[in-house]
Amino acid sequence: MATILVVDNEERMCKLIRTALEMEQHRVLMAFSGEEALQKIDNNPIEIVITDLKMDRIGGLDVLKHVREKKTATEVILITAFASQQTAVEAMRLGAYDYLIKPFEMEELVLRVERIMKHKMLEEENRRLRKQESGAEFRKIIGRSAKMREVFRLIERVAGSDATVLIRGESGTGKELIAEAIHEKSERAEKRFVTINCAAVPENLLESELFGYEKGAFTGAAQRKTGLFEVADGGTIFLDEIGDMPLSLQAKLLRVLQNRQIVRVGGTEPVYVDVRVIAATHQDLEELIRQGQFRSDLFYRINIFPVNLPPLRDRKEDIPALIQHFLGEDKRHSLTPAARNLMMEYDWPGNIRELQNVLERAAIIADGAIDIQHLPDLQVQTSSVPGLFDIPEEGIDLEEVEKNLIRAALRKADGNKTRAAELLSITRRKLYSMMERFGIQ
Repeated sequence: MATILVVDNEERMCKLIRTALEMEQHRVLMAFSGEEALQKIDNNPIEIVITDLKMDRIGGLDVLKHVREKKTATEVILITAFASQQTAVEAMRLGAYDYLIKPFEMEELVLRVERIMKHKMLEEENRRLRKQESGAEFRKIIGRSAKMREVFRLIERVAGSDATVLIRGESGTGKELIAEAIHEKSERAEKRFVTINCAAVPENLLESELFGYEKGAFTGAAQRKTGLFEVADGGTIFLDEIGDMPLSLQAKLLRVLQNRQIVRVGGTEPVYVDVRVIAATHQDLEELIRQGQFRSDLFYRINIFPVNLPPLRDRKEDIPALIQHFLGEDKRHSLTPAARNLMMEYDWPGNIRELQNVLERAAIIADGAIDIQHLPDLQVQTSSVPGLFDIPEEGIDLEEVEKNLIRAALRKADGNKTRAAELLSITRRKLYSMMERFGIQ
């Protein structure tokens, strides 16, 4: 159902059109002059205007121009008994959706209205799909836990501003993905997203990488080099591991943040840069400040909007989705229940990066489904109270757990069954019996 405004000097024509459209469940307003039409357009949310072309003082083309000046999604159908090719071309040039010549069948007008409504529905569906696609950063960031939903909320909130962001979290938690998501949801998304790892570049090269240098600035500087701040002009620069930036360079970065100007190495002229800065660190910057290794004024400048990423051990409910993401659609490399339980129990000190590496290695080793023996680096971690385990929401396979504990004990004992039985606090006979039941050699 649409709200439609019908405009015609002839009251009878207005009423005929209204009757036909109301039979299709549309809400119809009428105006008997151009002046009245403009007033109703300004005061009502109208989706379609059907207007006569020839009217006193304010005609149909004037109504059309007024609709287009308002920059709304309102569509206009022009109707007239005085048709000419020139008039039709002018109407379409001004943005009319359609053009009907009197006399016309009401069924034809209804059909044109239906066509507009279908077009609007398609546009709305496309907008919805584009909005989903604009969350590409959230497709890259796997996680629907409460802690990650809070991170997504912060991204949405800060993306529209130019505030400097400090992303904090352990190594392997995905800090660069968060920075990229902020950039992609910002108004700078069409410009460049430039990254540099401050810990990976030698101290004597980091300044020239960031700010560039002039020809002759030092031996080997045969020509001017553009720094990453200039490369990122209009976009975003991501300073990863900013806690490892040398103190001497921290002072220069502070000036850039304050003045939006850089000075190339060997140069004297300031260069204005329009760059949004996002920094990240896994270090305790407050402790580095107390140790005199990080400037407090720079900390306050970059910590305008902090985003704290949770470690994987604090959002284990996201592990199944991460496993699915990293394994993809290859059904050969699905996980057995025992392997999945083991991965849920493990604390992942290396976070998502470790999880990805473990799965990649297991997929190479395993001929089929990934089982516990393909995950040799993982150690089941239990509660500090012996015998207590965290049971995942999907439950566990108790026989698989027993089988895997026996295998783990045998590995720990280097195959010595007496020692393995002792580790499990069972008799050797019991161990043999269980090994036979589970088919363990």
